[in-house]
Amino acid sequence: MAAPALSGRTGSAGSLGNSPTMAAGRPPHGGGGVGPELDFRSAARMEDLNRLIQEFSKHDQREYDDQRALEIHTAKDFIFSMLGMVQKLDQKLPVANEYLLLSGGVREGVVDMDLDELSVYARGTDYDMDFTLLVPALKLHDRNQPVTLDMRHSALGHSWLSLRLFDEGTINKWKDCCTIVDHISGTTNYFFSPTLVADWFYQSISLVLLEVQKKPQRGMPRVEKVERNGTIISVILGVGSSRMLYDIVPVVSFKGWPAVAQSWLMENHFWDGKITEEEVISGFYLVPACSYKGRKENEWRLSFARSEVQLKKCISSSLMQAYQACKAIIIKLLSRPKAISPYHLRSIMLWACDRLPANYLAQDDFSAHFLLGLIDDLQHCLVNKMCPNYFIPQCNMLEHLSDETAMLHARKLSSVRSDPAEHLRTTIEHAKAANRLTVELQWRGSSNNLPSPQSDAGGENQPDDRLAKKLQQLVTENPGKSISVFINPDDVTRPHFRIDDKFF
Repeated sequence: MAAPALSGRTGSAGSLGNSPTMAAGRPPHGGGGVGPELDFRSAARMEDLNRLIQEFSKHDQREYDDQRALEIHTAKDFIFSMLGMVQKLDQKLPVANEYLLLSGGVREGVVDMDLDELSVYARGTDYDMDFTLLVPALKLHDRNQPVTLDMRHSALGHSWLSLRLFDEGTINKWKDCCTIVDHISGTTNYFFSPTLVADWFYQSISLVLLEVQKKPQRGMPRVEKVERNGTIISVILGVGSSRMLYDIVPVVSFKGWPAVAQSWLMENHFWDGKITEEEVISGFYLVPACSYKGRKENEWRLSFARSEVQLKKCISSSLMQAYQACKAIIIKLLSRPKAISPYHLRSIMLWACDRLPANYLAQDDFSAHFLLGLIDDLQHCLVNKMCPNYFIPQCNMLEHLSDETAMLHARKLSSVRSDPAEHLRTTIEHAKAANRLTVELQWRGSSNNLPSPQSDAGGENQPDDRLAKKLQQLVTENPGKSISVFINPDDVTRPHFRIDDKFF
């Protein structure tokens, strides 16, 4: 199965001349008398589109001050501590677990999951920052552990997971999260169920959070929402004046590389020579998502999120800016009916990296070309109902689309392609509005004395940030010395400091 756009190996000159994005390409040296570079389709000036993409990036990529960084850290620690308590409930989760924390929620396309069952959350209105956390329910990192990925009943890129070859302890531990199939021979096969695992995970997280909120501690985040979205558990935490969305996904974690994606390793790729193959194929996941005709209670989807983290290091900043701008446009434009997710666009970008020369993609002032190219490629995929998975090219992620839905979205993209500048301006206004909402809520939070990691919800009796300022002063005045803070929980207004062996 070919890549979703025009064919041609990495570095081939012919791959440039065929792109509609390049129809009004940069004039050759010595052309003389040629005006500003224009996009052939829309007549937009490339420099204007570049400027709009830069402006969007400025509003979309928020810079964090020390207070916001502390709030992010506090929320992360709270989530990790909560998962530790979930593990202690029934010992189901691995004791020594390895989470994968990704910047951006599931709705942002950071993992290949269906968005149909997800509630609509908006930055600014519902949250300020969003993250995805992959939590292994089973961690299969022992190469001596026999694993049965049963793909006989699934579409490409999906699988059932049999626990038949696991030890009796593991089977007994997870039996209530399995569907059971009896064989003619009399043996029983247990299939690890994504929906039953998600049921158990949501119940366990809800129980732990209920207990935690009964005994609130100083500086503890506020749990503003816990919601089950299909097989994803979405938690919104309030820390100080910030709201963090965590999409927590139960997964199965593997070391190594699946046989179904083995042929992908035989091809040339844009990351060759930039990162090692060992970094790219260090592992993969099964995420709780099924194919269009699959059985939700049994089918998992192969995910290469760990590899994508590594590949992202090899993508130029100008291409990433174009991708983020294009993603913001299509999230709004193609939201109904839900047929295209940002993950499709991510796959298209990776294919483009393989197809186009590295020196072309590295150009700082080509964000406009990249944006228009991504739109062209996505429209091409829709018209042909063909979007190969980057890691499993024989898996067409748009195979299930009806002709009507595909053409509806293709026509919407055509309107974007006819006036990309106007759609970029709209996207910029949305980003500005989200930022304004965040600032307004932070201001209200400050005026209402919302608790932060440095101050509890005690109102006038709290020391505000005096404790932090005092500690910072002591650190500055006593370099290299051991400093400790002792707080009496019955009187937190009077902390005691110890510098080496002296108390203050």
